[in-house]
Amino acid sequence: MAISIHPSVDNGIAKGAEGFNGGSLECLCASDKVQVKVASQVFHNHACGCTKCWKPQGAMFSVVGVVPRDSLSVASNGGKLKIVDEKAAIQRHACTACGVHLYGRIENKNHPFFGFDFIHTELSPQKGWDGPGFAAFCSSVIESGTPPSQMDAVRKTISDKGLATYDCLNPPLMDAIATHAAKAAGTYRES
Repeated sequence: MAISIHPSVDNGIAKGAEGFNGGSLECLCASDKVQVKVASQVFHNHACGCTKCWKPQGAMFSVVGVVPRDSLSVASNGGKLKIVDEKAAIQRHACTACGVHLYGRIENKNHPFFGFDFIHTELSPQKGWDGPGFAAFCSSVIESGTPPSQMDAVRKTISDKGLATYDCLNPPLMDAIATHAAKAAGTYRES
């Protein structure tokens, strides 16, 4: 049985186009689409197995890109956006009509990823976005209904597509979180 991870993984992982500087994201409404402008390539893009991120119909994972907060602006129909869970660290802004998450934003200035927004590049009509570079929170797909007995096959499918699998974030991002925590605690040391 073939395992479908996400269309941008299943159909081959795109490499970002040289000189690509962003584009727009659009909700799935037939009319009066929410449109978000992003004036940046993603810093990184990853497949995410968590249960909070928006996934296209039939996808086991979401694909989430990270961009600078100041590169993102709502261009049209922003009145249709609502935060999905105001208590979550990432404030996911979704279209109230179609349910698509247009972007996620961290408002807590003490969070290690404050200043970055989270986007779903498959909502963009422009080509050139960098595809996912790793898969995070893989075990979390169990929480959304994947049988634990399928996890070896899920990880193998992801690995066969060229992505490393993690049950948290990749090591450089985990190092960034730990560095932020060490600086906040006063225990950070330069090498």
